[in-house]
Amino acid sequence: MRYIPHTEAERQAMMAAIGIQDIDELFAAVPADYRYPQLDLPEPMTEMEVMRELEMMAADNANLREFASFLGAGAYNHFVPAVVDTIISRGEFYTAYTPYQPEISQGTLQAAFEYQSMVAALTGMEVVNASHYDGATAVAEAAVMAVNIQRHKRRTILISPTLHPQYRQVLRTYTQGMDLKIVGDELEGHDFHALIDMCNKDTALVVVQNPDFLGKLHTPQEMQDLADAVHAKGALLAVATDPIALGLLTPPGDYGADIVTADGQVLGNGLNFGGPYLGIFAFRAKHMRKSSGRLVGETVDVDGNKGYVLTLSTREQHIRREKATSNICSNQALNALVAAVYLAAMGKHGLRKAAELSWHKAHYAAQKIDQLPAYGVANDTPFFKEFVVTCPRPVSEINQYLLEEYGIIGGYDLSQDYPELGNAMLLCVTEMNTREEIDDLVTALQEAANPQIRLEVTQ
Repeated sequence: MRYIPHTEAERQAMMAAIGIQDIDELFAAVPADYRYPQLDLPEPMTEMEVMRELEMMAADNANLREFASFLGAGAYNHFVPAVVDTIISRGEFYTAYTPYQPEISQGTLQAAFEYQSMVAALTGMEVVNASHYDGATAVAEAAVMAVNIQRHKRRTILISPTLHPQYRQVLRTYTQGMDLKIVGDELEGHDFHALIDMCNKDTALVVVQNPDFLGKLHTPQEMQDLADAVHAKGALLAVATDPIALGLLTPPGDYGADIVTADGQVLGNGLNFGGPYLGIFAFRAKHMRKSSGRLVGETVDVDGNKGYVLTLSTREQHIRREKATSNICSNQALNALVAAVYLAAMGKHGLRKAAELSWHKAHYAAQKIDQLPAYGVANDTPFFKEFVVTCPRPVSEINQYLLEEYGIIGGYDLSQDYPELGNAMLLCVTEMNTREEIDDLVTALQEAANPQIRLEVTQ
């Protein structure tokens, strides 16, 4: 069944207006041999049959309604209040995207303004844009912004080895035509303070993550010392962070960060096999004119009524691209709205509760796993909700056992990014993991360590 809104009379009028007699004339430039190719398509199906087939395909996928997950590494399973989906499913939000006409876009603009305001409070920063694609592109835009702030006189970006590996990859891809030097992640060890020794007069930006990719949580004093050292050498500091952690921990703005980035997936956006996610980007007000993306401001109209507009929108991004500080001017509008609804629904007390539950459950799991003879947990440094577990066997084999025998999605295999750690797994525990699930995980890990159990990875 299909719906075509134009009547035959309307179609004839449109063809007459452009001077053609038949629809086929629109495709006259296409060679006849390619104009109407034969398509090898299956027989048509009814809606009922399509739904049945899609449901069967979906049943082959692991989902978090049926499986317990301890996989994090940048995408996390946090509780999402029902009100989030209810609000974002409204047609006026669901279809809104480009608010270039403020007189008809007040709802969209206000939603973006509220998002900016709440994220600014959460990160301790002065300005937030709305928004970037994901946490990786936000880090890349931080590098671009820093180079522009430094008037292209400094062209080195120092990145920590414990910055998310995919963020580092995207950063290099994103800036490959800018003649930048991106170094630091080749350093041995995982202490980002070694970056200070590399910081020099050509360094535009130092990028670290807190909590870092391996779960380590750096104290506010450590971060303040880092910021002071970086600033003393004339460079800027960018901190990639976890927004949920900021419900409990000191925000980066309070310990000297110049730019704060994050992936807003944790703020009400689901785990959708890779996205779409949300790039959070916050910075100091003095750097506002070097920022990319949209900034929504509050103002008044000629009658004194409150209104919302795009403010300081860089026109070069649209019409003089060669002069732009950045050419990213699109964003994840719906995902930013999701984050705004989530933050408003949770409030500061709800966000803190989610963070506290994640903290306590993660530490309970770490304590239990550390008691297993064949496993080890690095508990000499503080962590938030992720921690590294050394394993007696390859992580891929252990994860296969967890999934097949217990219906548990195991942790991230660190051998693909940090081979020096050996058989090591990055485990994540959030407020969504029950005590029973954690205890089952511990039992399954203990069984998987038994040398008499043959573990094989299904290809």
